[in-house]
Amino acid sequence: MTLLLMAAGSGSRYGKLKQFDDLGPAGEFLMEFSIFDALKNGFDHIVVITKEENQTFLKEHLAKRIGTAVKLDVLVQKIEDIPSGITIGEERKKPWGTAHAVWTARDVIKTPFVIINADDYYGEKAFESAANFIKNQKDFAAFALVAYRLKDTLSDYGSVSRGVCSVKNKTLKSIKERTKIVKNDGKIIDEESGLELSEDASVSMNFWICTPLIFDYTKDYFSQFLADKNNHEKKEIYLPFVAQEMMENGHISVEVLTTNSHWFGVTYYDDKKTAVNTLLNLTEEGTYPAPLWPKV
Repeated sequence: MTLLLMAAGSGSRYGKLKQFDDLGPAGEFLMEFSIFDALKNGFDHIVVITKEENQTFLKEHLAKRIGTAVKLDVLVQKIEDIPSGITIGEERKKPWGTAHAVWTARDVIKTPFVIINADDYYGEKAFESAANFIKNQKDFAAFALVAYRLKDTLSDYGSVSRGVCSVKNKTLKSIKERTKIVKNDGKIIDEESGLELSEDASVSMNFWICTPLIFDYTKDYFSQFLADKNNHEKKEIYLPFVAQEMMENGHISVEVLTTNSHWFGVTYYDDKKTAVNTLLNLTEEGTYPAPLWPKV
């Protein structure tokens, strides 16, 4: 089983590269706790998507921690990595989004795999649920999403973007991306639409369980996206949009897995204190060893 971590973001709201901030009690990165949880549940291949300037450092850093028994690929998300036969100008300054980040791994992943954000904490139970799903998976068209309750994914320091899910009989029907959700006087409001959202709404935090079917579909989706030159300068392709289109066209079904795992992220720099304290508490109560990787 493979875990793919998306770690190519710039951390514009956080103020630095949060993927490499030392949040753990022994200076661990947040992604290291997800890798630890994945390995504990039988994952044996780690793939990290990052920027070119971070590739060597990250590969050396993680290799020292996870050892040689686990396969490790650290790949670079490149602007010029586009479907063959398509030409773009030189105006593009940043990669093409989360779906493109996943597509970067098309040559190294051949089996079912989990996708997560490197700058989010998902909890060990989420990986246990994912491992059980993969072990019982009978169809390459069967995908899954680990969902969290909206009220458990908000920040005290500003608005957040969340994919709000429509679920029926544990099956994902649609995802609506709401990009400016805030807590306001005890209510949860989408400021762009003015809608009040249920605190118990299921939301996607980009914890997907996929198969390599997604790579071929993303290639076609990306090609159509690039056919419009208006998309060449700044627009991106997003993983939830690709998954949504695959569902709508009958290529996949997506089971929604619920978990009691605790989620937290570091969207804003002020979120760091909460993250540090939470990881310290989890370590002190025995959820994680200290240090996380004894051999380092």
